[in-house]
Amino acid sequence: MEAKKTWDLIALASIPLIATLGNSMLIPILPSLRKELHVSSFQVSLIITVYSVVAIFLIPIAGFLSDRLGRKKIIIPSLALTGAGGLVAGLAPLWTDHCYGWILAGRLLQGVGAAGSFPIVIPLVGDLYKKESDISAGLGLIETANTLGKVLSPILGSLLAALVWYLPFLAIPVISLLSLVLVAWLVKVPAQQEEPPTLPDFFASIKRMFAKKRWLYAIFAIGGISMFLVFGSLFFLSQTLEDRYGIHGIWKGALLAIPTAALCACSYGAGKWIGENKIRMKWLSFGGAALGAAALLICGWVKPQSIYWLFVFMTLGGAGIGAALPCLDALITEGIEKKQRGTATSIYSSMRFIGVAVGPPVASLLLERSQQSLFWLMGGLGAAAAVLAAVAVKPRSSEGRSK
Repeated sequence: MEAKKTWDLIALASIPLIATLGNSMLIPILPSLRKELHVSSFQVSLIITVYSVVAIFLIPIAGFLSDRLGRKKIIIPSLALTGAGGLVAGLAPLWTDHCYGWILAGRLLQGVGAAGSFPIVIPLVGDLYKKESDISAGLGLIETANTLGKVLSPILGSLLAALVWYLPFLAIPVISLLSLVLVAWLVKVPAQQEEPPTLPDFFASIKRMFAKKRWLYAIFAIGGISMFLVFGSLFFLSQTLEDRYGIHGIWKGALLAIPTAALCACSYGAGKWIGENKIRMKWLSFGGAALGAAALLICGWVKPQSIYWLFVFMTLGGAGIGAALPCLDALITEGIEKKQRGTATSIYSSMRFIGVAVGPPVASLLLERSQQSLFWLMGGLGAAAAVLAAVAVKPRSSEGRSK
């Protein structure tokens, strides 16, 4: 990897870290928020969902604008909006006792900021490097930062909430400002070589892209399913540890970090191992999804009191998903022409956010029936992702050269 761009990559890695902390930091404290806000389990899950839903619709627009105006010109204002949203959500409990609506409004504003920051990072990494091996390694680091956020967030969220229950919201402006400064100071975006697309060209390019590269449908579906599995599982664990086992605070956060640590380690290792080998990316995506599916299906048969085995299989599931994620990132970035990367990765990010948005509320509704129904659904979706990776993803070694 080009040494002179190491600091650019470090600054960019702070963005997915913040995006993940902004959501995953709240997962371990959702049961506490439910009690403080006097709302139902489904209503508290919407604190995660509203952040993601608004991002789903705005991410493609942010991708188009980043192609026209430049990546940095979209990322920096978006980080400012993310911080502002955290400030609204964090200060709301200080000015009103009925702050649930204000917290949702702040989370919505955070989602607007998230739409224009993390999804733009993936094509920007593709812009920074010429060699495919460098792009794969860079995306592996970005995905590792994303998953590292999932490891740190349960512990950090639990620790902050132990001091004051709304403190995790107020942490967002601080870390957003830090990332904004790093990106503004350290990231040097290469000069744009081609005329940016007009809006009609943008829609026409999407149509052409999907017509020529039908395997993208499978990649997008696998990405959405993967995020659904991650956030559905974390919601289940958070609620189960508190309601069934009476585990609270920092200990609960530390336990939640176990499966996400496996996800992080495998994501980093996969990003290093795949290199430029697209066939390897395909089959590691398949293997990761298959492992995740098998582990989650087994969780459906684990007895409720068997917390040890529950963690064993959920950790294996996290490892499988972690191995698949950097492969998906690399297949898109290296398999798409440079001028279409912003568009392709923005749609892919929207699909991932759909999984994030749907995971917690679906988990809350299914858990009212049984643990088995939730894990059988997740296992079935994981199996569908594995089938898609094996059958529909057909990379060719000639694809993905920078153009």
